[in-house]
Amino acid sequence: MVSQLLLFVFLIPFIFLLLVKHKRKSNASQARRLPPGLRRMPLIGNLHKLSNGSLLHHTLERLAAKYGDLMFLQLGSVSTLVVSSSHIAKEIFKTHDLAFSSRPALYTPKKLSYDSADLIISPYEEYWREVKKIVILKLLSANRIKMFQSVRDEEVGLMLESIEYFKSPVNISELTLFLTNNVLCCSAFGKKYDDGGEIGKSKIPELLEETRALLGRFCMSDFLPWISLDNLYDRVIEEHLDPKRLKPEYEDLVDVLFRVQKDPNQTIALTKDQIKGVLIDMFIAGTDTSAATLVWTMVELIRNPRILRKAQDEVREVLKGKRKVEETDLSKLVYLKLVLKKSFRLHPSAPLLVPRETLEICTIEGYEIPANTMVFVHAKMIGNDLKCWENPKEFLPERSMDSSVDYKGNHFELLPFGAGMRGCPGINFGVKLIELALANLLYCFDWELPHGVRREDLDMEEAAGITIGKKKLR
Repeated sequence: MVSQLLLFVFLIPFIFLLLVKHKRKSNASQARRLPPGLRRMPLIGNLHKLSNGSLLHHTLERLAAKYGDLMFLQLGSVSTLVVSSSHIAKEIFKTHDLAFSSRPALYTPKKLSYDSADLIISPYEEYWREVKKIVILKLLSANRIKMFQSVRDEEVGLMLESIEYFKSPVNISELTLFLTNNVLCCSAFGKKYDDGGEIGKSKIPELLEETRALLGRFCMSDFLPWISLDNLYDRVIEEHLDPKRLKPEYEDLVDVLFRVQKDPNQTIALTKDQIKGVLIDMFIAGTDTSAATLVWTMVELIRNPRILRKAQDEVREVLKGKRKVEETDLSKLVYLKLVLKKSFRLHPSAPLLVPRETLEICTIEGYEIPANTMVFVHAKMIGNDLKCWENPKEFLPERSMDSSVDYKGNHFELLPFGAGMRGCPGINFGVKLIELALANLLYCFDWELPHGVRREDLDMEEAAGITIGKKKLR
């Protein structure tokens, strides 16, 4: 009893100091004229408002509906801004792009990216600038993407064969995840891996799905998926360093990274962990997002038979008896591109773009935004904004027929890949595969739901993670 009393006596001054500090911080915040936001609790700020079991972008959407397009939150000690309108996104991604160009040092992403050794999570500094050059000029250049055309063609062909083989309903979610994984494996590693290291059906999609979910959690207690992927990367690197390794038909991405590592003209000499960091970006950003987009698009088409039929009529008219769709045919598929644009708007794979962080104090809409503020841009809310889109929830591709708005970061009402200097560098690689796979799925097969399942019964619930996929579709 005495010890408890003594502990209480010692704690009173400590608690008092914390409350005074919080009060001073609150008064300073008022003096700075921060954007509207929730009333903050001592110490935890608004953290308790995010721990309600909902997906984070759903919670932020509800709060933004009450507090506005520019909302300020205090998540523990982290000042946080939530943006949910196109005109404010334009200010951030265009007018103040440099000021908003860093990344917050969040524990889980930092750990999974080898201490921010990648491109996506790395803060704005010399290392990030050099890695961006390597990724854009060496790994994802137009010539490099074209070099992997045969990989995309072959893997899409194998997917079509597997669908033809199945007599029962197929699992589209699984098929698309294996497709995108296999294309990334062949492009990055030079071959596909199963659990034993041989060419064949890969275990990597399961690891990526676990890692995606891990990144999407607010906190983390389990690193097993990361450890498994790390072991895979070690194996890949050892194989590429083996002097007895057979010379591949084409230079894969690991080969390119090792060539860059040995280049005396490079400003940075890539370490083993930095190579792994770049690879984790390729898989998380390339595999999961492309598969999620394909699944959501197929769901919307099945829910809208008229649009499905129109998309199939176009591709079958253009192909006129060819065995399958090739990449040279894609430029002629105008309606299919409109379908994809609509899918990107309604179902961005990252509803909350990867958070940015301010490098300095700046002013947005007359409000002062402190330095080191974490910034969420709510791409899904922007894509459903009534000020920008008529009946935004409707899946009606024809409405975009005469619109110049694209999804490549040039128009701020449609931001599935972000914009500005931190926009997605792999957009062309991903969209090529998505278009090719979707066109072939529509060309080669007629699609319907399993017997007894009605369109209105389709589960449109989202699956949690850093990218938002649909729950399994069969």
